[in-house]
Amino acid sequence: MENLDGLRDEVLASVGAAADLDALEGARISALGRKGRITALMKGLGALAADERRHAGQALNALQAEVVAAIARRKRELGRGELDARLAEERVDVTLPVRPGPSGRIHPISQTVDEVVAIFGEMGFQVAEGPDIEDDWYNFTALNIPPEHPARQEMDTFYLPGAKDGSRLVLRTHTSPVQIRTMQEHAPPLRIIVPGRTYRCDSDATHSPMFHQVEGLLVDESTHFGHLKGCLIEFCRAYFGIEDLPVRFRPSYFPFTEPSAEVDIGCSREAGELKIGRGGDWLEILGCGMVNPKVLENCGVDPARFQGFAFGMGLERIAMLKYGIADLRTFFDSDVRWLKHFGFAALDIPSLVGGLNR
Repeated sequence: MENLDGLRDEVLASVGAAADLDALEGARISALGRKGRITALMKGLGALAADERRHAGQALNALQAEVVAAIARRKRELGRGELDARLAEERVDVTLPVRPGPSGRIHPISQTVDEVVAIFGEMGFQVAEGPDIEDDWYNFTALNIPPEHPARQEMDTFYLPGAKDGSRLVLRTHTSPVQIRTMQEHAPPLRIIVPGRTYRCDSDATHSPMFHQVEGLLVDESTHFGHLKGCLIEFCRAYFGIEDLPVRFRPSYFPFTEPSAEVDIGCSREAGELKIGRGGDWLEILGCGMVNPKVLENCGVDPARFQGFAFGMGLERIAMLKYGIADLRTFFDSDVRWLKHFGFAALDIPSLVGGLNR
C-alpha cells in the first residue's frame, strides 16, 4: 500500500496551496473523489489480509477525516477572503447624495385628521373612538332623532338584517354615537373629538357612501355658546391658515343640539375660482350647537347641572376646500398619480408649532 505519510503531506499541501474555491474543489476531488487517491486505497482494502486490512482501514479513515477537516478550514479561510475583497470592492461612498427613488405619500384624509387633532389637541380635546356598526338607539334615539326623521329611512341609511327581538343594526350615519358612549362611560367634565368613517346612501361629485367626519363634544358646568364660537373661530383660522378669516354663525336646527347653528367662512368667487378668505360671499363648512338637554338625560347626565356644546364637519369637505380637490370621488379611486400630487411626505406631521400648511 502507498506510503500514507507521504500521501498525507502531498494532499494537505495541495489543500493549503489552493488559491480559490475552484482550486480547493480540485484538490478535494483529486484526494476524495470517485477516482481520488485516498478513495482508490479504500477500495483496495478488500485485497488485504484481515489484520493488515484492519490497521490499514483505521489509518485511511484517520487520513480521510484529517483531509476533510483541512478542506473545511481552507474553505472558511477562502470564503472570508472573498467576502473581504467583495466588501472592499462594493463599498459605498457615503459622501455621495442619496439616490432618488419611489416613496410613499400620506393620503390627504389622513393628513387632515392629523391637522384637526393637532388644533383641537392644543385646546385640550382628546380623541375618542367607537364602532362603525351601531344599534338604532345609539345612532338615532339617544340623539333625540324622532322615528319619522328622514335620516332613519331606508333610502338614506344602510341597515343590517334585524335581530330576533326586532332591533336593527346600522352602519353609523355620523360619529355622534361615540359622544353618547363617552357620556355613558365617563362623568363630566368631558372634552373629546371623534374622527372616523360614516356611511350614507349617497354618491356623486360631493357625496360618497362612505366618508369621514370629525365631531367634537365639551360638557361641564359652565360652558356657554360664547365658548363654542371662540373654539370654532380659532379652529377655522388655524386650519385654513388665515388669521383674519371671517366666520359667521347662522341659526339652524339639529335634533341633538339646542340652540343650533351652521358655521360659514368668508370666501370670494371670482372668474369661477373659489378663494377662502375675505370676500363678498360665504361658504358653509360645519354644524354646531349646545347639547340638547334630552341628549344629556339619555346618557345619565344631569342637565340641571351640566351643559355643553357639540360640532361636526366632513373631513373630505374641508380637505377639498383647503387643497383644491374638485371631486370627492377621487379620494377613493386609489390612483397613485393623484396621491403623488395631493399626498404628503411621511414626516410632514402637522402641528401648531411646526405649521399645518405646505
